Amino acid sequence: MNKISLKDIAKRVGVSTALVSYVLNGHADSKQVNKNTAEKIKLAAEELNYVPNHIAKSLKMSKSNTIGLVVADINYRYSTGITRSIEAEAKKNNYTVIYGSSNENEEDFLELINVFANRRVDGLIIVPVENSQNDVLILQKAEIPFILIDRWFPEIKTNYIVIDNYKAAYKATEYLVKLKHKRIAFINYNTTLFHLLERNRGYFEALKDNKIDIEENWIQYINNDNVIDDVQIAIDKILKFSNPCDAIFFATDTLSLEGLRYFNKLGIKVPKDISVLSFDESQAFDLFYCPITHSKQPLEEMGQLAVNTLIQLIKHNKVNMQISLDTDLIIGKSCKE
Repeated sequence: MNKISLKDIAKRVGVSTALVSYVLNGHADSKQVNKNTAEKIKLAAEELNYVPNHIAKSLKMSKSNTIGLVVADINYRYSTGITRSIEAEAKKNNYTVIYGSSNENEEDFLELINVFANRRVDGLIIVPVENSQNDVLILQKAEIPFILIDRWFPEIKTNYIVIDNYKAAYKATEYLVKLKHKRIAFINYNTTLFHLLERNRGYFEALKDNKIDIEENWIQYINNDNVIDDVQIAIDKILKFSNPCDAIFFATDTLSLEGLRYFNKLGIKVPKDISVLSFDESQAFDLFYCPITHSKQPLEEMGQLAVNTLIQLIKHNKVNMQISLDTDLIIGKSCKE
């Protein structure tokens, strides 16, 4: 079978080869490519089973004993924690880790993968961004060793090391219920990312199983590009109910931090005025006057598993590994009993 080229895709869509190159190399926005045209190009590439030459060639050459790590945001505690764990485990196995942050941007995500490919890394450990399913499929078709961590796409059969987000959110919500909280608000990002949607499901199911009727405005969604303002608006709504909520469950540590900062501004005391529970922890919690109850992710175990699974993929090509780890609920003093 002849290898599919950019020219083949351009002919299928009826556009220039340059335009196809812009789209498939993640520069559609910067080159102001029409969104409809960009979608047609991506669809044609998928239908024709196109594999970028530079990715396929670079990662199939001689071993470099280097692993590429793509995180979502290097400033988040999750990213720094998982990076340290991966670096330590890689060093034990005589691998070096190079990493970069996608900043939750699909173009930056694809650009990083291309950079790592050109650096001839032996494999990739990836925290995928929203709407990056097609990029993951391209890696699969190129038979590049990679493993997803933290996030995954249930519609794509691939290797991943994640946590059981549903179970963790369920356990956290049920903890608040056992403390006699009956009006529990939930603040999460407005997203299509499966792991965050699973946290929604865990929250809803825990309340349902404990026969607590959920009111429409208890759950508030935050836009990633307007976090500070949206969190404040969400908290204002929750506090101004005719019968206010007595607890708030924040779906991420970043949302928790913005919520705690706003409580300080309003003079609201935790847990005297309202109970607070966070999914995941933050080093900044140490600066808060009250230890925050939170779900703790097993970052060290996750990093070790990711490295060792990737090495098996590099050596043996085909490994089937889908692991969901449990979290621990760390009890602080932010939830009123």
